[in-house]
Amino acid sequence: MDPLALFQSPEWTRVIGVFDLETTGVDVQHDRIVTAHVGVLDAAGTVLTARDWLADPGVEIPEGATAVHGITTEHARAEGRPARVVVAEIVDAVRGILDAGIPVVAYNAPYDFSLLKHEAERHGIAPILSPAPVIDPLVVDKAYDRWRRGKRTLTVVAEHYAVRLDGAHEASADAIAAGRVAQALAERYAAWLPPTAEELHTRQIGWARAQAASLTEYFIQIGRLDPDDRLDGSWPIR
Repeated sequence: MDPLALFQSPEWTRVIGVFDLETTGVDVQHDRIVTAHVGVLDAAGTVLTARDWLADPGVEIPEGATAVHGITTEHARAEGRPARVVVAEIVDAVRGILDAGIPVVAYNAPYDFSLLKHEAERHGIAPILSPAPVIDPLVVDKAYDRWRRGKRTLTVVAEHYAVRLDGAHEASADAIAAGRVAQALAERYAAWLPPTAEELHTRQIGWARAQAASLTEYFIQIGRLDPDDRLDGSWPIR
């Protein structure tokens, strides 16, 4: 017997795009892409298509960034392709998936999409200014399991949803794990999720704004933010 339609995973989970960047730092306006992964998964989370990039970012890669993703300045200069070429190809790959009507999963989407936008503008490439539909497992997880204690890093959340993550902070591993977490979330919360990726995209805009406001108030209470400061809740791009 087929399961009740109410509890079936949404249609969008059958084919999803995945996208992740590893970079020189966490400043989306000024830091640069080092590695990237863009791919497509099927309903079982199996990789259908995938592409990886290694760029020469044109700047020194700080030791702290290398400690995260393992790419040194010397390696990027020797093996990486020119940043402008890489950025153009990443933009084309992500845009192609979105133009096909396939949602793109990115964990903490405003980071990856904002940094890609600034990189595109830096190199004179037409940026993706309003990516849609985007699925951000970080935002969705916080919306449906708000009170769960502990960190919400991809490593922790993947473990919570029993998704394997081999080689965290390696772009392909992170991208694929994020896609599978999105599918796990869709399966667990199928009865409550909006039916389309487009509607879920719209819901996430409001959820992200509310989550940023809540975190702002908490940080003010514990003294990490001044009372007049506010976290930017723009989503999926800042």
